[in-house]
Amino acid sequence: MSKNRNPIHDNTMKMLRTASKSSGANIWLTTANYLNKSISTKRKVNVGKISNITKKDEVVLIPGKVLGGGTVSHRIVVGAYSFTKSATIKIKNAGGEVLSIPIFVKRYPTGKNVKLIGG
Repeated sequence: MSKNRNPIHDNTMKMLRTASKSSGANIWLTTANYLNKSISTKRKVNVGKISNITKKDEVVLIPGKVLGGGTVSHRIVVGAYSFTKSATIKIKNAGGEVLSIPIFVKRYPTGKNVKLIGG
């Protein structure tokens, strides 16, 4: 079983591994591996960095937490394990979407055209 003993984390990990097997998309297994690391090595990415390395309407996945540092200058779809309140506001104010990993995987089951950031 998981070393975290967090049911949300455990369910997300199981869902990512199942999605990887059923779709053959390695992005889901890679994401699961990053999420299973210790808390000190988990990915944290500011919205400003996401905005700087993406273009309008791109779809990105963060295997960790999205922080509110910086600004978002264009519409993007961001999937992540968690978001700070300020990150959510900034992404939505730019016309973008914030999605939890389970919803993200349902929307993009093959992982096609998804950019993994922080992984």
